[in-house]
Amino acid sequence: MLTEEQRDYLFPKAYNAAIRAGAAILEIYEHEAEYDISLKKDNSPITMADRRAHNIIKEYLAQTRIPLLSEEGREMLYEERRRWDLFWMVDPLDGTKEFIKGNGEFTVNIALLADNKPVMSVIYVPYVKKMYFSIRDDESWLKEDVNADPDAEYPMDIIIGNAQSLPLAKGMNKPIRIGISRSHNTEETFKCINMIKLKYPDAQVVEQGSSYKFCLLAEGTIDIYVRTTNTYEWDTAAGEVILKGAGGRTLSLPGYEELEYNKLSLLNPNFICFSKYMPRLK
Repeated sequence: MLTEEQRDYLFPKAYNAAIRAGAAILEIYEHEAEYDISLKKDNSPITMADRRAHNIIKEYLAQTRIPLLSEEGREMLYEERRRWDLFWMVDPLDGTKEFIKGNGEFTVNIALLADNKPVMSVIYVPYVKKMYFSIRDDESWLKEDVNADPDAEYPMDIIIGNAQSLPLAKGMNKPIRIGISRSHNTEETFKCINMIKLKYPDAQVVEQGSSYKFCLLAEGTIDIYVRTTNTYEWDTAAGEVILKGAGGRTLSLPGYEELEYNKLSLLNPNFICFSKYMPRLK
């Protein structure tokens, strides 16, 4: 586990890296006529904003001398990364499809993993100037009015100042609110929703892009998040820490097991998430 001294050094690095990356993303989002869109091997889109954010985070976090595994980095061989006891897991621009659509629902995700478990993370939502973070797995925070800044260098005391403890809600929503992806759903997703509605017939469905769904769960703005299409470990690591710190849970489907990280395949299983106040469905 990390010492307090290590946390105090490493956490501001993640926080500032996310803000710096967010500044680059917003610069392209707001001022570039073309995003230089291409397709990756899995046919998902990548833009100049993904690449620029990756480079900024990689260069800034290099000063920690901790390995980095990023969605937009080189393909890291399992034989190399399986020996890591401490590493950064990064999605420099989560919600690329939402970025392209222009709806503002994209995030910067940075998590620190120790012994293949996410233990600290930040999720920055640059378009709405919100930063969600967890320094340890028993507390999470929201800081608002966090402006994108290409030269961000905030110390710990400034970061913690005015941050709100999560969750913000005092109980389940009435009716409950089920979060799903705006761009990635299947027939199985809606089967899960129908099963939930057998117990909560008035449940409302909320579509939302990117890992922001984890943040809404941590707030208590939504109660459940169901995902039945492909995600990778960098899609969930940061959000899982923040949700856990806010009293929530992320569990695989159908087995209700904890997600595993730094596997041979970086693909996640299907999963379901619950806010602090939402009881498990079985």
